[in-house]
Amino acid sequence: MNTPSLDAAADGRFGFGRNWRRFLSGLNEERVRAAEASLQELLGCTTLQDKSFLDIGSGSGLFSLAAMRLGASRVRSFDYDIESVECTRALRRRYHPDDPRWQVERGDVLDAAYLQSLGAWDVVYSWGVLHHTGKMRLALHNAAATVRPAGQLVIAIYNDQGWRSRAWWWVKRAYNSGVVGRVAVLGVFVPYSIVGAAALDIVHLRNPFGRYSAHVRGMSHLHDWIDWLGGFPFEVALRESIEALYRQRGFSLERLVSCGSRHGCNQFVFRKCASSS
Repeated sequence: MNTPSLDAAADGRFGFGRNWRRFLSGLNEERVRAAEASLQELLGCTTLQDKSFLDIGSGSGLFSLAAMRLGASRVRSFDYDIESVECTRALRRRYHPDDPRWQVERGDVLDAAYLQSLGAWDVVYSWGVLHHTGKMRLALHNAAATVRPAGQLVIAIYNDQGWRSRAWWWVKRAYNSGVVGRVAVLGVFVPYSIVGAAALDIVHLRNPFGRYSAHVRGMSHLHDWIDWLGGFPFEVALRESIEALYRQRGFSLERLVSCGSRHGCNQFVFRKCASSS
């Protein structure tokens, strides 16, 4: 297995783990339940009993925890970012100390030999991860190899908006260029996002301060903003190209949650053909 640098910045990557560490300090039961519900909805099930769950790019570890609470027979979590690995380990210590069903380690989805060593899994989950590897197409192919026949693959990939996506690439690069770039990006986009989101909520008669964590994957709006602004490397794909890639690999599309023409992620649930190897 290739050994990644201990410092995400040294690899030109955003330090996702630092953001997730702050997120975990505010993690509560409501958010954990929301994460469970989002998994159930995406997978079309109420339980993961007797199913194995591989979390590629576990980040905070929240969805590995959700899989455990939904009864997965075993869960394996890995991430490239060492601080994300430590976040997932901290969550395991907090909720499932010494439980042999849940393994947490450092790993790289671009390392085919490492993935082969993991074997095949009933559910492979990689939400908003593969487009941050710097080699998204290779990551998409490698993730497919970890799904057992008749198993499910859950991924979320940034939607290709053409020139808008290219503009976001420059914004993200600026955020990761240093303190000055980070402050400049946050100073512009956080107030803009707050005002825009609040305006939409007021128009639709919603509470602008209470709905996010309860209804959107158990995540935090602030930490998702930072993740979005800083997430680099950054690649995008058309929905149709992702579908075509996995059809060629023997998968059928079971569920699609499209973001339409907006920025954000298209969410896919693929089912591997039972006869595929």
